[in-house]
Amino acid sequence: MERLSQIAEVVVDRDTMIEMYHRMLLARAFEETVFDVYRRGWMPGLAHLADGQEAVPVGVCMALRPDDTITSTHRGHGHIIGKGGQVEPMMAEVMGKATGYCRGKGGEMHIADVKLGILGANGIVGGGIGIAAGSAFTAKREGKGRVSVAFFGDGAINQGIWYETANMAVLWKLPLIYVCENNQYTEYTNYRKLQAGEGLVARAEAMGMPGLEVDGNDVLAVYSATLEMVERARRGEGPSMLVCHTFRYGGHHVGDPGTKYRTKEEIEEWKAKDPIVRFEKVLVERGVLSPGDIEEMHSKVEKRLAAAVEAGRNAPYPDVSEVTEHVYA
Repeated sequence: MERLSQIAEVVVDRDTMIEMYHRMLLARAFEETVFDVYRRGWMPGLAHLADGQEAVPVGVCMALRPDDTITSTHRGHGHIIGKGGQVEPMMAEVMGKATGYCRGKGGEMHIADVKLGILGANGIVGGGIGIAAGSAFTAKREGKGRVSVAFFGDGAINQGIWYETANMAVLWKLPLIYVCENNQYTEYTNYRKLQAGEGLVARAEAMGMPGLEVDGNDVLAVYSATLEMVERARRGEGPSMLVCHTFRYGGHHVGDPGTKYRTKEEIEEWKAKDPIVRFEKVLVERGVLSPGDIEEMHSKVEKRLAAAVEAGRNAPYPDVSEVTEHVYA
């Protein structure tokens, strides 16, 4: 069985590192702002946030081309921002407004933008895996070197759709990358209580594809690993799986503080490994940004999110006459 090497960190240019950092800041600020919007009653339903996990979606998506595709999850705001999505139509979508990416009909769990290669977030656990496999099949038939990425959580690998698509992807050598964001908890239960065997990479290897585990709070490690898998897929060598170990600071959703099944010590331990703070240290040490630059970027992102909220609040709801539009059957 082929095994991926322990991937060495690639050389990343200054502009790419700054854009990585910018997208990570946007992803964190978006989650914090959505929580505030929820508490103020400005959005329908709940929200499933991923603050603390920003290095995974940004590290993965920055290694992709614009025409590569991704599928997301119920905890997918960072994936969309990582792939180049804009926070203004995202916030409008969260609020159910007509200026949102899906004209307010998708809501916070179902944002999509096919033009950006974002084939949709999905409220069904593992629901995007089959869609990503279909996109990878199309990419192989077209022969233009595109790849497809399926984001999913540690709970989704117990779904049958993962095994079914993995079997086809290996047999047909599809340009598909499975990215498991292992944030340690499947809703309210630690993943170790729910997964048999020798780990998630072992499952990938059993299906005949290489896999690798990385520190999901190190954006450069995630980026480097994804680049190798992307290049492998573009060469026609088939699928692979990346397991990123990370942590969500909040609970399963905004109504769950996440403290009944997790200890304060565990949460603080992971916060000490915060992906944004860690990357800030790297940027300063390498002379990419100064502390003043970092402070200025924080301020600009905060102002942008505040403006996105105001624009969303002032935007109209979709008219009832279009209830049957943009519906696939």
